[in-house]
Amino acid sequence: MDLTSAAFWAALGSIILANILLSGDNAVVIALAARSLPPQQQQKAILFGSGAAIVMRIALTILAAEMLKWPYLKIIGGLLLLYIGVSLMLEDNEEEGGSNDNANAGMLAAVRTILIADLVMSLDNVLAVAAAAKGNTALLIIGLAISIPLIVFGSTLLLKIMERFPIIITVGAALLGFLAGEMLLTDPAVTARFGELSHGIVNTAGAIGAALVVLIGLYLQKRHAAKAAA
Repeated sequence: MDLTSAAFWAALGSIILANILLSGDNAVVIALAARSLPPQQQQKAILFGSGAAIVMRIALTILAAEMLKWPYLKIIGGLLLLYIGVSLMLEDNEEEGGSNDNANAGMLAAVRTILIADLVMSLDNVLAVAAAAKGNTALLIIGLAISIPLIVFGSTLLLKIMERFPIIITVGAALLGFLAGEMLLTDPAVTARFGELSHGIVNTAGAIGAALVVLIGLYLQKRHAAKAAA
């Protein structure tokens, strides 16, 4: 595809737009993962996590069409998202005032969480990006690379909002639970056994997943608070 052609720029615009529209949940998990880090570490975690996630997404996009046919992959991914959603509701207060080694370990843990969550949540999303690229790998890489600053900006903005409105943390964790519930019922192993389930059933599973993450997260928060008080 010629760089000067209208088709190239139209396809590039489609990739950037699709990535922005589909990356809202990714920005949420990046902000959630970085929120408990010291201020000087937060931006590094967002930059490293977003950059590494984009590189991973490029590779995933190339393989996604085939990977989505694998049975049980989305079930495993959904269970991982449930775990991540609950764990992100728990504040890592034990690292406050710690050494640089602890801060660095916290940043690495945040980046690892971002990568795992992005991998899981991108399984469906990358198909839209791949369709916009129309098999042009170079175009795909350019489009996703341009999207990095936009995702970083979204994550940074959400981080500031979370500091002022902590309820956003619970909402973000619930979003991960909702996505997990949807993934569990759209796995090829499930659809092969029960057929294509209706949107109503899938959305109900998402709502159950969201409620489950919030309830477990709140319970663990209270238990940790009771232990700290004791």
